[in-house]
Amino acid sequence: MASITRLISLPRATCSRSFHTSMLVRAHPSVAMSRLEPDKTINYNKIEENIGVVKNRLKRPLTLSEKILYGHLDNPLEQDIVRGESYLRLRPDRVAMQDATAQMAMLQFISSGLPKVAVPSTIHCDHLIQAQIGGDKDLARAKDINAEVYDFLQTAGAKYGVGFWKPGSGIIHQIILENYAFPGVLLIGTDSHTPNGGGLGGLCIGVGGADAVDVMADIPWELKCPEVIGVELTGELSGWASPKDVILKVADILTVKGGTGAIVEYHGPGVDSISCTGMGTICNMGAEIGATTSVFPYNKRMKDYLVATNRQDVADAATSMQEHLVPDEGAHYDRLIKINLNELKPALNGPFTPDLYNPCTDMRANAKKNGWPLEVKVGLIGSCTNSSYEDMGRSANICKQARDKGITAKSAFTITPGSEQVRATIERDGYAQVFRDVGGVVLANACGPCIGQWDRKDVAMGEKNTIVTSYNRNFTGRNDANPATHAFVTSPEVVTAMVFAGDLGFNPEVDTLTAADGSQFKFEAPTGDELPAKGFDPGEDTYQHPPSNSDAVSVNVDPSSNRLQLLEPFDTWNGKDLKDMAVLIKVKGKCTTDHISMAGPWLKYRGHLDNISNNMLIGAINIENEKANTIKNSLTGEYGGVPDVARHYKANQLNWVVVGDENYGEGSSREHAALEPRHLGGRAIIVKSFARIHETNLKKQGLLPLTFSNPSDYDKIQPDDKISIVGLNSFTPGKPLECVLNHSNGSSESILLNHTFNQPQIEWFQAGSALNRMKMMQKS
Repeated sequence: MASITRLISLPRATCSRSFHTSMLVRAHPSVAMSRLEPDKTINYNKIEENIGVVKNRLKRPLTLSEKILYGHLDNPLEQDIVRGESYLRLRPDRVAMQDATAQMAMLQFISSGLPKVAVPSTIHCDHLIQAQIGGDKDLARAKDINAEVYDFLQTAGAKYGVGFWKPGSGIIHQIILENYAFPGVLLIGTDSHTPNGGGLGGLCIGVGGADAVDVMADIPWELKCPEVIGVELTGELSGWASPKDVILKVADILTVKGGTGAIVEYHGPGVDSISCTGMGTICNMGAEIGATTSVFPYNKRMKDYLVATNRQDVADAATSMQEHLVPDEGAHYDRLIKINLNELKPALNGPFTPDLYNPCTDMRANAKKNGWPLEVKVGLIGSCTNSSYEDMGRSANICKQARDKGITAKSAFTITPGSEQVRATIERDGYAQVFRDVGGVVLANACGPCIGQWDRKDVAMGEKNTIVTSYNRNFTGRNDANPATHAFVTSPEVVTAMVFAGDLGFNPEVDTLTAADGSQFKFEAPTGDELPAKGFDPGEDTYQHPPSNSDAVSVNVDPSSNRLQLLEPFDTWNGKDLKDMAVLIKVKGKCTTDHISMAGPWLKYRGHLDNISNNMLIGAINIENEKANTIKNSLTGEYGGVPDVARHYKANQLNWVVVGDENYGEGSSREHAALEPRHLGGRAIIVKSFARIHETNLKKQGLLPLTFSNPSDYDKIQPDDKISIVGLNSFTPGKPLECVLNHSNGSSESILLNHTFNQPQIEWFQAGSALNRMKMMQKS
């Protein structure tokens, strides 16, 4: 194979490694070429070379995810490669940041003192637009309210070489799929649903902002070598079964923590019955099972999508590379799951957790048994998980059937396009008007209600109610901040059918509705074009490339701002054991990043560490009184809010720890859930088990994420204990730390705490944070 077929012209930000890939922001022919970035060569040959080195070392077939990971090794000749054990040092191709997390990531990058990012990087303004009235008005309101933040991100991007997607561009994951993802890419993004890009055959991994800073600073990115869970798909999707139903079933099998420490790799003949964007949906929601990421093998459906999004050259190069973009025959999986798509039925997962599986056939009985409200108050489709042209078309098909029968939606109905391109195309092709005809409201191209940016008015706070969404996450209070809202996640087709029934128990495969003339009718199974016959309409040009010379660009942060705050370095370890620390809170049950650092109205403080720290752990349940945000201050004996007590401890130089349960930190990639405890004086988080991203984020900020050697030791810790972690002078990889519990009755006992620190990560702790360590290394 001639190497010329493997080298294609693609864009970049400033990049110091010539073999690193990036992806062109492809413009429709009718759009001015201002979206195009300067040329950069993607070299699949380097990936192939690395794979050859590793295969020669390991002497075994490789899975697809192994090929992509090992193809990006910094030093494939010498690195240890043991699944589930060794830490890989990788060279990702690209970084993507959404606006809520980009604020802290860029503030950290500014603190690093580096002049430019070292790999192609982009900022996407999608999280700060609140759903209130409708697309245009909500977008205009967001631009006004968030002007200071958008100006900071735009100028910081221009100054440091980062592309900027303006508000209204769309949701980060849809933009990545349309422009930046490609087969074999290794991309990291500061959002937990970055794995969406696996629908185009790449490894796209959610991380915290400090990890992004490492990559942008040209430091090899560290990832614990994942295990690989294989999901073999046979049969074909048909009827009401959708790609969403695949991941709903996988979540049922693996639960919210079953994918932790692993990549989920789909394969088998059933893959070819799923569209590229459908594969993206499956990979996207893989975040809900704790997986590092998910990926599909390269196939014709991906090639068609690449061509439709004006990336014929990428498709040709990937096709020439295809042997390295699929798993080897005989590749070993650490666990294998088999799903026959012919047997898959439409389902809903929830409420309050994304792994509680309810087939539509069982939904009415399950709701009655559990006391879930059957009336569907609102149906919401779109967001990053299900906002493709195909999703919109299948939902519009159901709406056309209802309109032809003379009925409109019984429930409130919202539609969130995933990108400006999708919005413009569904407007041109009439889908958006069909939604409006039946009572739907088309929202802005943004995350909106999916991440709590929803100014909901139809129910009172605390009122028990049900909503159905095509989103990915349904934790308590996630969408509307109402803990009594029962949210169920399902396919956009099922959501759409249910808004006409207004009934959670409605099974669109068998149940009927009443037409305007009084007759009964049943929806036909939805259909929709995978890709638009007329091609995509790109809509408005919303991308800004950083200037080649940024000397004149200034990045201003007003010292009196309540939304942006320059960072001060965290204190370094003083070389002593951590003695007599207070238990700030012993958390009962599930504690997600939504519990630790809520989104919704708090998003406006994502660039101001001190202000956003006022939401720290306010959603966590205190085991002492089973209340949220009410804990006892051990210094005063009085009860107060969690952040208030933490601030009092910090002012009095009393270190503290948090004690938690299983899968602590499940959910979002938001590193604020680690930054806030560090800022307010926390030293260690001691739990039964961690979610992957949160554990890494805690390490990056100089905290000690520790797990009970014996999970039952959780019960030994009392809320009024004083806790010491000893032996830190001999803190070494693989060696548990000793924890001394001093009880209020004068007794004490010791337990062992495990950790997953390697030597460089121990140096982060000793330096006070990974960013501190980076600065020390620059000086040396």
